[in-house]
Amino acid sequence: MTNRTYKSGSCREQVSFFPPRLEDYVPRNNPVRAIEAYVKSLDLAGLGFRHTDGGIGAGQPAYDPADLLKLYLYGYLNRVRSSRCLEREAGRNVEVMWLLKGLTPGYRTIGNFRKDNVDALKAANRAFVLLLKALDLVGGELVAIDGAFFHGDVSKGSIVTETRLREQVAAVEREIEAYSTALEANDAAEDQMPRPAEPSVEDVAEKVTALVKEQERMKAALVRLEERGETQLSRTDPDARLLSKRGQVVAGYNVQIAVDDRHKLIVASDVVNDGNDSGQLHDMAAAAKEALGVETLQAVADSGYYNGDTLRDCETDDIVAYVPEPNKNNRLAKQGRFTLKEFTYDAAADVYRCPAGSELRPMEGYKQDVGGKLHVRYAAQQSVCGVCPLRSRCLTDKARRREVHRWQHQDVIDRHRARMAEADAAIMMRRRAALAEHPFGTLKCRAGYRHFLLRGFHKVRGEWSLMALCYNFGRALSIIGLDRFLAYLAKNCPNGLNLLFTALVQLAAWLQIIITRRPACLGRGTAIAQPAFSNAA
Repeated sequence: MTNRTYKSGSCREQVSFFPPRLEDYVPRNNPVRAIEAYVKSLDLAGLGFRHTDGGIGAGQPAYDPADLLKLYLYGYLNRVRSSRCLEREAGRNVEVMWLLKGLTPGYRTIGNFRKDNVDALKAANRAFVLLLKALDLVGGELVAIDGAFFHGDVSKGSIVTETRLREQVAAVEREIEAYSTALEANDAAEDQMPRPAEPSVEDVAEKVTALVKEQERMKAALVRLEERGETQLSRTDPDARLLSKRGQVVAGYNVQIAVDDRHKLIVASDVVNDGNDSGQLHDMAAAAKEALGVETLQAVADSGYYNGDTLRDCETDDIVAYVPEPNKNNRLAKQGRFTLKEFTYDAAADVYRCPAGSELRPMEGYKQDVGGKLHVRYAAQQSVCGVCPLRSRCLTDKARRREVHRWQHQDVIDRHRARMAEADAAIMMRRRAALAEHPFGTLKCRAGYRHFLLRGFHKVRGEWSLMALCYNFGRALSIIGLDRFLAYLAKNCPNGLNLLFTALVQLAAWLQIIITRRPACLGRGTAIAQPAFSNAA
């Protein structure tokens, strides 16, 4: 029988010549050192973080906001977001111990830091985009814009639509009417002995009172919706909404991002509660343009962002947009009738020409659509349409003439269609999916960030800023490496000298330990043993 030995670890009771340090457990190439260097380079007071003055006052001193920011950056980079989980990590994770120098803040302190420094987290996210620009990691020429639904800290049942609320009010009214009828019947038969199975008059009256209160509450909610001009009411999170896309309904928020073309970094982002992306193109492109500090910018998005008003605003702000136009004429095409594309516009004569060659001339005044846009109506003559051989493909049996509506800023749409017909547009649209889907895929599928932990626009936007910052942070380290990142911070950031000073202090402390703990048996020329861990026999 062969005797086998196993690898043995260090004895827990073994005393080393020099006690081990946390510094020894964190290698020089550990990304946690990038978090330490980055936070030290920040002007936390300028960014708006609270208690940057040390929290002068009675009682225990406050935690340094730098330490709590380090903790959150580490947590979001390593898929740990809960304040209670971060509290546990501070007491058992060697990397966090090194980062916080042994501090173990409680979960309430950790959670309050994120909640109370929302604006500062937004500012830190914007500042990191400027750092990415200084590191030459963003191109500033092309951005891809996209949106994704994130679950909020709210259930679907706590959000009611206006239609559903009106249905509930009608149902309560029917119940009140039924109970009122029962009360009248009881009053009419009060001299007779009631049957045991029937409810008493007092029970019916209590139920009617409760239903009346519920009815008043629902009607008050309807009044609030009408005053705000909204269609949904959330009882848990006032800003969360029911968002629907492709049959999927999410109770939460719609996250919008603008991704730079060079390295798929998020240069601008926002959180909205609108389930439709059509009104977000210009806002996101303008935010990206401002963050990149460029005069002109190209922006690509999917067909969900197609909107005439936003395309006009982009053109005004020197933003070249590439958005495929959705096909809204499928119904007419399936019926075998002529769509608007078969009518050509003559700008010189200001007329439309139908497929048969007849002219449609402008009518006086404008027609306003549901979205508030003003359109000019172009109409053909009834006598011409009545004898046209193509009438069956152009008009219904009851229609007398064909009308075409033209938006007052239709020239913007025409220029956009011409731009989308170019060969470069097809290349950009293929590039769009590779750019915009990457951050959401990383955050949702790899990191597991599909929901928010906080409630309300203000806090949710702050939490998203932390997500976007950590995404950019991790990606920047993957692109340029830890050494280049640390070297840039030490050389160019305002607080970069603090990194060198800290290193010198640590070196001095290490030398002091060597001097004070050197055994007397060692002479001046005797070599000092290096820290080591001996194995148990």
